[in-house]
Amino acid sequence: MGKILADITPLRESPAFRRLWLGSAVSAVGSQLTLVAVSLEVYRLTQDSFYVGLLGIFALVPLVVGGLLGGSIADSHDRRRVALLASSVLWLTTGLIALQSWFQLGNVWVLYLLVALQSGAHAINQPARSAIIPMLIRKELLPAANALSMMSFGLAMTAGPLLAGVLVAWVGFGWTYTIDFASFAFVVWAVYRLPPMRPAGGSGKAGLRSVVEGFRFLSTRPNLRMTFVIDLVAMILAQPRALLPAIGAIMIGGGESTVGILLAATAVGAFLAGLFSGPLGGVRRQGSAVVFSIMGWGASIAAFGLVVLLAGPSPDGGVTLWLVPAVLCCILAGITDSVSSVFRNTILQAATPDHLRGRLQGVFIVVVAGGPRVGDLLAGGGTKLLSEGWVLLLGGVLCIAGAWLASALQPGFRKYDSHHPVP
Repeated sequence: MGKILADITPLRESPAFRRLWLGSAVSAVGSQLTLVAVSLEVYRLTQDSFYVGLLGIFALVPLVVGGLLGGSIADSHDRRRVALLASSVLWLTTGLIALQSWFQLGNVWVLYLLVALQSGAHAINQPARSAIIPMLIRKELLPAANALSMMSFGLAMTAGPLLAGVLVAWVGFGWTYTIDFASFAFVVWAVYRLPPMRPAGGSGKAGLRSVVEGFRFLSTRPNLRMTFVIDLVAMILAQPRALLPAIGAIMIGGGESTVGILLAATAVGAFLAGLFSGPLGGVRRQGSAVVFSIMGWGASIAAFGLVVLLAGPSPDGGVTLWLVPAVLCCILAGITDSVSSVFRNTILQAATPDHLRGRLQGVFIVVVAGGPRVGDLLAGGGTKLLSEGWVLLLGGVLCIAGAWLASALQPGFRKYDSHHPVP
């Protein structure tokens, strides 16, 4: 079983990594509460999936700017200090989201503005925190550390969305957001306990020139570039999140509770992938693993779309038995997405010099967080022409085709060897 279950060596060897992992795990549950609750609140205010998808656009611009700038800052300043300041801004923004609910503003534009602020702070915070990880553990433990992070993230996404649906239905949006505000104190504490984290070698001043230097490096490293391209294929073409409120309200039935269950099912898959991640440490052809994982994600989303089409409108709005196969599809999607994430992040961390790691992590967060938001808008807009089921089915098929095409155009990525990493 020791070869099958997650490798906890990084937690044993590095107290700093252990504190950061524990703090992030606790706060991640609260963050998922807010993420799901905001989409539910927007849908309740508008009764339109398009406006839920529009959340992605308001988050995208600050995400892109903040991610690129945050990566540059992380490569020229103490990464602990950058992460601490950005985490504090995130904490404050979460409090403001809670206050707008307690004061019952009921204004979707206020939510859009606060989501934009939160997105910008997150984009500055994440590159610094991601660049810190390789400074806390041995290089050969990176797959294990990333798998542990995915396991805690999966657990948070299991509990978070499920609790969000239940809490919104039982106690309302105000208490749901307030729980997130309270839990975020744990990650602020974990970052505060870190030692100073100056980047090795330094990289001059933060700014546009520094960002351009990172992109120049990326332009000459096809394998690193491919980790971004193939994730964009998956997240833009096959992103179901914006469609879930309508699916819960109209097709499968069950309303907000069903949305929480479906999101939790995806997170269960992520947790299972992390829990049984022991064999992942022995995978050498990590590029091939990414390609097959992305194709598996597309197949899972296409199957989910087929289930929605077969379910049709719920006759009385109550939950139907079609929830069971829908949950299974979401679990498979979570597994494949997590395996892809573990290897993409490992390739990026292992093949990037430390003085450039923050900037490439900035690009990574722009892709990882920005791609789904574009996908939200595309999926939400697609419902103006097609039903939610057809949008999911066609998106999954296009994802499989896109992953195959991308790997065919860059065959070297499939041959990427973790023992001899070539960026």
